[in-house]
Amino acid sequence: MITRIIFIVVFLMSLLIFGCSRKTHPSKTSSAVNNTKTDTASATKVAVRKKTKTVIPKVIIVNDSAAHKSVDGRLYYDIMGHRYWRNYKDGKYYLFDKSMYNNPDFKNPG
Repeated sequence: MITRIIFIVVFLMSLLIFGCSRKTHPSKTSSAVNNTKTDTASATKVAVRKKTKTVIPKVIIVNDSAAHKSVDGRLYYDIMGHRYWRNYKDGKYYLFDKSMYNNPDFKNPG
């Protein structure tokens, strides 16, 4: 019985000694709290991911009913901010290029 009481007293004293042996104590002023937050924020690094570049296809196949008609009668389709014009020879839509103006395959046959 005495050993049990001694064990409990030793355990409580060791708990008291190790529990109260903090090296830092929080301050009561708000300015000290703000400084510790900025110190921890500047110490941590933020992982920055590189943005993946979206691949823009040069040729797409679109149903003609989904395409729009321009003033001169040619069909075009807009996707992801890029305009595709219909090639009347093979029926595919090609990404806009300056050479399309002189190419007869991109002009409306009718």
